[in-house]
Amino acid sequence: MPTASTGQQSDERTDRETTTGVPRVPPLGALGEVPWHELRDSSGSAAAVPLLLNSIAWGATDTAHSALDELRGRVCQYGFVTEQATAATVPFLWELARIPQVACRPGILGLLRNIADARQWEHTAAAYPKLLNHRENHVVWERAARDAVHAGRGALAALRCDPDPEVVRAAGELALALGD
Repeated sequence: MPTASTGQQSDERTDRETTTGVPRVPPLGALGEVPWHELRDSSGSAAAVPLLLNSIAWGATDTAHSALDELRGRVCQYGFVTEQATAATVPFLWELARIPQVACRPGILGLLRNIADARQWEHTAAAYPKLLNHRENHVVWERAARDAVHAGRGALAALRCDPDPEVVRAAGELALALGD
């Protein structure tokens, strides 16, 4: 039932958009759209990746940092070895990096930088071209992961102006790695 206007303007938004014009959706709302159980990470099945991403998003500081460390080991082991699930994980990392309440945003940006710099499989394949003939083509996974990082780099402008100086530093380092 409509109510009568008070004649006063309200600054409350009635639509479902943020001030940036981007529709508001719950963080990690698209996690269920990825067939994680069909993807591989360094431990085998990537089925645990959504739980780790949720722990990063919603966990207390210690929990978020611990989940990020475990995720790093699964999708960018040793800081330079990517996996099949890495490219699917990257858009969620970009999303989490933009949420001020996430406790480990500088670490997320560092992980994105590691993924952007990853060339382990590419370098190995240059020395051993037969690697490209395997059913599981790690070089393709690595390139897809790097492409996913590059695809999200539009978020860097805002992150480089973030109130958190550690986020600004990490965003600057990622921007340099991406050539921005």
